[in-house]
Amino acid sequence: MASDKEPPLDWIEVSIRADGEAAEAVSELLNRYVPGGAVIEQDPNASDKLTLKVFLSPGAPETRRKIEEGLWHLGQIYPIPEPLFRLLPHREWAEAWKNDFQVLRIGRRVVIKPSWLTHSSAADDVVIELDPGMAFGTGLHPSTQLCIQSLEDIIRPDARVLDLGTGSGILAIAAALMGAREVIALDVDELAVKAATANAQANNVAAQVRVGPGSIEQLSADSPPFDLMLVNIVADVILALVEQGLLSHLKPGGCFVGAGILENQADAVLAALRDKNLREIQTRREKDWVAVIGRMAPGS
Repeated sequence: MASDKEPPLDWIEVSIRADGEAAEAVSELLNRYVPGGAVIEQDPNASDKLTLKVFLSPGAPETRRKIEEGLWHLGQIYPIPEPLFRLLPHREWAEAWKNDFQVLRIGRRVVIKPSWLTHSSAADDVVIELDPGMAFGTGLHPSTQLCIQSLEDIIRPDARVLDLGTGSGILAIAAALMGAREVIALDVDELAVKAATANAQANNVAAQVRVGPGSIEQLSADSPPFDLMLVNIVADVILALVEQGLLSHLKPGGCFVGAGILENQADAVLAALRDKNLREIQTRREKDWVAVIGRMAPGS
């Protein structure tokens, strides 16, 4: 008797090469249209080059059209080559997409791994388990790496932390696993909120990490100030948030980490932070990206 079950359909792999600010823009575009988000691969022969991949489900011509249209518009701003489209048989896809993920070590202690891979951890490793979701690949992004390196240096036990623009929740989870008492993780993107919530639960820190929608408007004037702020967004948004009073929610002596800042934007961000009484300011740099770390002046 013949089976009436339809054979699984083929998938389409879309890959785009980009670097610097262009990679960030392409990633945001892909995350907008593909629920699984983008896989980000670093070119071993060219550290400044990234390949961003998504997998389109069968029968998604409208999604492909939107991606092509969005890339065309981005191409008017950034030098982005034509995307490559490759048809993958379902069986090949089911395993191939897993090959794009690996165990990542960031900074001295933080390890990011998908659930199906094993890792022999050192005694003081902070292991974050993230399966492909909205922004798994951001662990490779220089701005995320800079934030994690800074977090390792400044996190204190029992700290109250704000992670603004949490994305996949990677920084919030790292802070909780490093001993933060409470982490408020906010994002204006609904998919990010869902992904960060699921990832906090998967890493057993849901009791410490409170994920919610929104931005600075969610912080009330009478809420306790934060010991640490992590703001890994983009320079223009950081400047706007600072102007709107973000740092009024930072405890005197508390630390601020801002990232997603390109080299040519750093001076403007530094000036704005100094104007709001941030002191002991340092910078970290990776490729074209800068993270700014400072401490709120006592008595502010």
